[in-house]
Amino acid sequence: MSTEEKSLNFIEQIIEEDLKNGLSNDKLRFRFPPEPNGYLHIGHASSIALNFGLGIDYQAPVNLRFDDTNPAKEEQEFVDAIKRDVEWLGYQWAEERYASDYFQQLYDWAVDFIKNDKAYVDSQTSEEMATQKGTPTTPGTDSPYRNRSVEENLDLFERMKNGEFPEGTHILRAKIDMKSTNMLMRDPIIYRIIHKHHHRTGDKWCIYPMYDWAHGESDYLEQISHSFCTLEFLPHRELYDWFLDQIIDKNLVRPKQREFARRNLSHTVVSKRKLLKLVEDKHVNGWDDPRMSTISGLRRRGYTANSLRNFANTIGIAKRENLINVSVLEFCIREDLNKTAPRVMAVLDPVKVVITNYPEGKEEWLEAENNQEDENAGFRQVPLSREIYIEREDFMEEAPAKFFRLSLGKEVRLKNAYIIKGESVVKDADGTITEIHVTYDTDSLSGSGTEASQRKVSGTLHWVSIQHAIEAEIRLYDRLFTDEAPDSHKEKDFLEFVNPDSLKVITGYLEPSLATAKNEDKFQFQRLGYFTVDKDSTTKKLVFNRTVGLKDAWEEKGKKEENAINNSLKEINKYFKVEEEERAVIEKSIGENIASITDFSLLQNALKKNINNNKSSLLFANWLLKYSDKIKFSDVDEDVLQKLYNMSFKSESSFVRFETIQNLKKDVLNLENFKAQLSDLKASEKNEEVQKLLSEI
Repeated sequence: MSTEEKSLNFIEQIIEEDLKNGLSNDKLRFRFPPEPNGYLHIGHASSIALNFGLGIDYQAPVNLRFDDTNPAKEEQEFVDAIKRDVEWLGYQWAEERYASDYFQQLYDWAVDFIKNDKAYVDSQTSEEMATQKGTPTTPGTDSPYRNRSVEENLDLFERMKNGEFPEGTHILRAKIDMKSTNMLMRDPIIYRIIHKHHHRTGDKWCIYPMYDWAHGESDYLEQISHSFCTLEFLPHRELYDWFLDQIIDKNLVRPKQREFARRNLSHTVVSKRKLLKLVEDKHVNGWDDPRMSTISGLRRRGYTANSLRNFANTIGIAKRENLINVSVLEFCIREDLNKTAPRVMAVLDPVKVVITNYPEGKEEWLEAENNQEDENAGFRQVPLSREIYIEREDFMEEAPAKFFRLSLGKEVRLKNAYIIKGESVVKDADGTITEIHVTYDTDSLSGSGTEASQRKVSGTLHWVSIQHAIEAEIRLYDRLFTDEAPDSHKEKDFLEFVNPDSLKVITGYLEPSLATAKNEDKFQFQRLGYFTVDKDSTTKKLVFNRTVGLKDAWEEKGKKEENAINNSLKEINKYFKVEEEERAVIEKSIGENIASITDFSLLQNALKKNINNNKSSLLFANWLLKYSDKIKFSDVDEDVLQKLYNMSFKSESSFVRFETIQNLKKDVLNLENFKAQLSDLKASEKNEEVQKLLSEI
């Protein structure tokens, strides 16, 4: 390890402890072991950074091993993509290995298991096996085939290998303990029959090792010292060690499996199955769609390898799973591109500006700084002419005092150019502004040193000369999901949270210096954000992807929605103290606030948080169900609804009881369950409006 003082994470502490206990430094070897059944995603980037980072810190080799044990799902395309991603991230593996390299050795060991009465061929159906295996709270029972003779097992296993049986007819199981509290130890499957072409071994094999069997033994064969994996493999560790116990040579390094927490990223999914679903259902345009959490998608969007490595280092390694806000990842790319991306001017929502006192036919080329964060970035020339584009939002005909952009009678500076003043507008028949007429101060050229050039004005605008502008396709990418944890709601399909505005395609106008931009070139479009050239670009048409905006718009939106909740809770307290007319105004205002909230998780959390004995909270919880079209009765856990109804019926406030009955009338599934409570309430209710409502049920 480097002698530089640093705080060690728990993974490094494990390694340091092993070194202290006698493990030789030259025996350290790590691996990154992807299954080639999909593209790598942001979660893999953290694992890659961990394993290869350890290799760098300890000057130890790191293997890239493909755990290719399921030919039904694995393809060479995925192997190539994984290698490309690892290399792009800046890492180099010591050896390229495959679990399929070890198929013969794994088979030979399995034969030894049978001979030593540690494995047997089971011929049950999958349904029979599931029943026989028991549950986490009840022990399993032995398979009727568990005591087959060694000779019969060897014969059947050989015939399985030779392809004599259809898929699903036989499996090879380890003989461990059907009463183990760890379900994985109840005679786990070692081999299954698969009649599929393997991307490396072709049709040589008709049986394939299970992941749990192949993984640890592959680690052992490669003499991996530390096998790091995510927390879901913690229950597998006992099986990992049992398999090793059967074949270990005490003179060789015994791999040690240890687990770290998966770091989930908000507003996305990282499950390969769900990513595949997005691709197959055409919610995205392939595995490298810039909205995907795949490394290839992030790369195409404009993320740099350095930003992903920095992200992995920033979030670190932990023992508990948690949700990392995607804004952390966006911060990392902003920080990286701020140092390296050239500044250019582009207009994405143009309105024409005519500089009326600028001579027709004249053009001048002005000096513009490429990147004020990089003194070596130099300068470029940008052309100015009589007609330019600015952003439509940068002009208001009649502007408020704090509008620091162009308006009539007001001065602003054109970036790298002159000060202009709004004079008049031209509108079409619908009243839309089609032209803005301005004048410019001829002595105010930026950087000229004149008195006029140093005059302070209200703002600086980016612009492009219409005569020289390059037309380009601009793809405005946003977060793929509207919810921070789209696959965490058991009552909802994660696809319900797909953001309909995750991609908008527009035409933009760029300064001419971008004419030679190439695939993956990155720029800051001044005042707009960071953009990268997409691979769809041609010599005739540039295509740019928005990587990230200059500011976190989602953070502002999130704060606005949180404020809507908090302000509503403050306002609702008044509801119980005012007359009917004012109550209606308060309810209307709060209802509109609730309806404006799009964050499903925020609504769910607000609902659960407000189910308590406070009448204001209970009323608000009921109104959440009443006014939000984002959260339905079927989206709420049954026990949460039950608690809300029960507490609301007992509330001291008739307003709460009234709203609860209104909701229950719509909640058909629960209405029948609460007939008894409604009957009791009808017998005791003194409020006339509540009684009337009860009589309608």
